[in-house]
Amino acid sequence: MSSDYKKTLKLPKTSFPMKANLKEKEPETLKFWAESDIYRQMLAAREDAPRYVLHDGPPYANGHLHMGHALNKILKDIIVKSRHMAGNQAPYVPGWDCHGLPIEHKVSQELKAKGKTDLPAVTVRRLCRDYATKFVDIQRKEFRRLGVFGDWDDPYLTMRPSYEAATALALCDFVEKGSVYRGKKPIHWCLSCRTALAEAEVEYADETSPSVFVRFPLPDPKIKNVFPMADPAKAYAAIWTTTPWTLPDNMAVAAHPEFDYALVAAGDAQYVLAAELLQSVRELFGWTDATVLATAPGSALEGLKARHPFYDRESPFVLADYVTLDAGTGLVHTAPGHGREDYDTGLRYGLDVLSPMDDAGRFLDVVPYFAGLTVWEANPKVIEKLKEVGNLLAERKIRHSYPHCWRCKEPVIFRATTQWFISMEVGDLRSRALTAIDNEVEWIPSWGKERIHNMIAGRPDWCISRQRTWGVPILALICESCDTAYNDPAWMRSVAEKFADHARGCDYWFEADLADIVPAGLTCPHCGGTHWRKETDILDVWFDSGTSFAAVLEKRPELAFPADLYLEGSDQHRGWFHSSLLASLGTRGAPPYRQVLTHGYVVDGEGRKMSKSLGNGIEPQEIIDKHGAEILRLWTAAVDYRDDIRISEEILARLVEAYRRIRNTCRFVLGNLSDFDPAENDVAPQSMLPLDRYAVDTAARAHARMAEAYEAYEFHKVFHALHNLCVTDLSAFYLDILKDRLYVSAKDSRERRSAQAALWRILRVLVRDMAPILSFTAEEVFRHTPVCQRGDGVSVFSLPPLDTAGWELDAELREKLDLVATLRGEVTRAIEPKRKAGEVGHSLETAVTLYLPEAVGASVASLGMDLREVFIVSQATLAPASGVPAEAVPCEGVEGAFVGVARATGEKCARCWVYDKLGTAPEYPDLCPRCAAVMATEAN
Repeated sequence: MSSDYKKTLKLPKTSFPMKANLKEKEPETLKFWAESDIYRQMLAAREDAPRYVLHDGPPYANGHLHMGHALNKILKDIIVKSRHMAGNQAPYVPGWDCHGLPIEHKVSQELKAKGKTDLPAVTVRRLCRDYATKFVDIQRKEFRRLGVFGDWDDPYLTMRPSYEAATALALCDFVEKGSVYRGKKPIHWCLSCRTALAEAEVEYADETSPSVFVRFPLPDPKIKNVFPMADPAKAYAAIWTTTPWTLPDNMAVAAHPEFDYALVAAGDAQYVLAAELLQSVRELFGWTDATVLATAPGSALEGLKARHPFYDRESPFVLADYVTLDAGTGLVHTAPGHGREDYDTGLRYGLDVLSPMDDAGRFLDVVPYFAGLTVWEANPKVIEKLKEVGNLLAERKIRHSYPHCWRCKEPVIFRATTQWFISMEVGDLRSRALTAIDNEVEWIPSWGKERIHNMIAGRPDWCISRQRTWGVPILALICESCDTAYNDPAWMRSVAEKFADHARGCDYWFEADLADIVPAGLTCPHCGGTHWRKETDILDVWFDSGTSFAAVLEKRPELAFPADLYLEGSDQHRGWFHSSLLASLGTRGAPPYRQVLTHGYVVDGEGRKMSKSLGNGIEPQEIIDKHGAEILRLWTAAVDYRDDIRISEEILARLVEAYRRIRNTCRFVLGNLSDFDPAENDVAPQSMLPLDRYAVDTAARAHARMAEAYEAYEFHKVFHALHNLCVTDLSAFYLDILKDRLYVSAKDSRERRSAQAALWRILRVLVRDMAPILSFTAEEVFRHTPVCQRGDGVSVFSLPPLDTAGWELDAELREKLDLVATLRGEVTRAIEPKRKAGEVGHSLETAVTLYLPEAVGASVASLGMDLREVFIVSQATLAPASGVPAEAVPCEGVEGAFVGVARATGEKCARCWVYDKLGTAPEYPDLCPRCAAVMATEAN
């Protein structure tokens, strides 16, 4: 092409770079967002719009961000921004969980390393507060680097005085309703962390435990009333347990009332066990001559008095429907101090609740044979004692699922201690929660409903006390004389209200003199005592975070109760979703959320959990340093986050390529709009050329699909729709066709302005639908868009919602244009063999004839389109299918249609490269008539 002719082409012009350089440019965008306070501008722009509240579940202020944090916060950011782009006011107040064991544990480790232990509570709390403050600042910086918008300058912190006061007042509400009680019952206890654990703080893992079969002497003469052939002098009850250390605290033997039990003669003794399990244990016990003497239902055993296997005390038979025949002997050793079901049975039968051990799980001096031993040390010693007294029937190792502490990963025990509880039955809390789950909340995915329903239905009373220092104290006074608790609600409120005014919130409880806390003249209603001490237990950290609706949603003016959405990982059905629901229903009578959305865990490319030992972990900062946060955001949107989410270098590489294609599409559109002013040059959709109308219709429908997907939180569908729009609908079809018209046509011609008007509308779709996910890139596109095209706003997030009214085609016209798009594919397919054979080079070297059935031909002809342009050939002709030559290629997508391909006639135009008759204008002998006309027009 002559350099003179090249200068006459309208080639793309834009300052928007092809190379993204995300990791270098993103910090500049972050600085712009911060200096311009774009988040506040977003809220102000939607001041009168309907409000949408996503309430942030607070992460622990502990450690740097991992991939789970990044996934969670980016998902929330996509939701907030998409709701804003859809026209809602969408405030986002991030929060941090600053109390609890994770932080106190870290501080304790640091103190231990320095040889400092047994520090005053106020000192430990100060160090915990400093530690939490440090990591709030670290994580806040890391979250902002991800491009997440929110009120980062004023987040909510569970350690702020106002928050601590709200949490303490929520406890007052429960007390006022009669839901809170103090009692001794078995709870999960971590020996390592030395505190009670809630259900949400326990996770299960396989553990190898000693399994023992033990015989309990059964000298009760009444056994003959059940089994007439029994000899009390040599009768025994056979039990099985995987926790030998609980045998010192045995108080009963449990049988199922409906099972059949046999009296079995073996050797010189008689044994009672479930008849169905005899065959499974006789070989284990070495019984070669076992004979069933009689059988009886379990209900007949109730009240028989067995003897403890190594202590001189009775162990009566009781009935329990939780006894199974899955393993063992059908008789269950019962220790009310070490099992929830055992405890309930103990209550029914008036059994003592023994748990004589300290917080480290070490037996007290009152325990014969095992004093001073931890429960794990006691296991082999108990087995030795059973052998010594001749009451060990068998032992073996068993691998089974066992509860572990979620923080230290050590096995936990059930231990009866005095704790504070919220009743699940008072005020019908359980039934109201189940009703709310089933009828008042939408769970996404839907299986979340059944999961949390089952958890609530089967859970025990809520143990809300923890034996730690860093948290909100349980407001109560304990009588020094008789251990009775005083927690009058009015007194509790007076103390809680002081937290809000104290510089360090509930440190007031730990700092204030007892005389300032105890009401004047207070006497114990139980014993008349006047000596009191402060309760030292703190509230369960899940109660802390679970009351965020009271401390945040109800207190922050930009928010509202209930929230529209809570979004966290799927483990929060037993955590924050769970505690928030109970706390809100128990104090407000309504759930704190309308919808609950859960995401899965991040795993490696092979679906394995990330771990240091496997060396398969990827940190967010690694991805940011290599690719930029934008690729991390794209990964979040591209996956179906409702299941476990895979990430690997291979996955990221594919996303980098997808990003490049989306970016290049934006660059092409921007480059071809450099001289377009909508106020002067716009063409209404109804006046556009058919192909341009088709492109605008395609973009409008894609926008509608993406809006619907955003609304349904199906961001992977947004990604695929956006990617397909850019790569398939635009780059591979419309933009490929359009280059000729954009570059060659006269500047102000209808052909070019129609195309630009379509591109301008497409750009408005792209930038808005990209913004929630590809926020950095959308902002970059916006800033490279001329003001006349984008409006007066300072940011992409200043844009109003997009109105696509009048953009879509009617069904009949769309069907005709779909047909043309299909025929283009058929033409490309027909040309390809000739190109491969070297008969033609570029498709412009060809002339095609479409042999179409009459109805199809009429539809295509009615559009009046330049088919040469659509097919990117030099000549295109329509002909009836009746005259199809033998060499024509049959169409696969249009029945009865054929494509004929021949070399184009004429010569190659020096300006547009289309083959045509040249020299029709004497002054331009090497140009086609179209280019000659353009040159003449623009010369005037």
